[in-house]
Amino acid sequence: MNIDLTEKEYRRLLDLVYIGNWILNSGRGTDRFEDYDLLQEKLFALSPRAGMRSLAESWQGHVFPSKAYEEGGIHEAIADYEDAVFFDILAEELARRDLGLEDSEPEDYTELQNRMDDYLDEFDKNGLAAVSVDL
Repeated sequence: MNIDLTEKEYRRLLDLVYIGNWILNSGRGTDRFEDYDLLQEKLFALSPRAGMRSLAESWQGHVFPSKAYEEGGIHEAIADYEDAVFFDILAEELARRDLGLEDSEPEDYTELQNRMDDYLDEFDKNGLAAVSVDL
């Protein structure tokens, strides 16, 4: 299979592959999905041919995203995603708790969504400052 990409498209593809692999593998320790690591390596290994030598570096016979790549803003994009997902999940879990829906689905999602929206509005205004946990 061959895919023709512009340099800009190839660069965007590297970002998508890196972000996807980060989401799949970053929390797995040694139990990684190796096929995703290998695909990432294969695509980053092509970066010198695309005039993007600074995006990859070799170590012990493998190609990895370079330190310059990893420090170039990609982790800020991942952090933005993680923050959004965190607050969405927290809002839904709190709303389900409030409505007694921890183990069931509502017949009408309107009340659940309204409660979630209230929590999301609060998080938008104050982050976690208004959240407390009684132990």
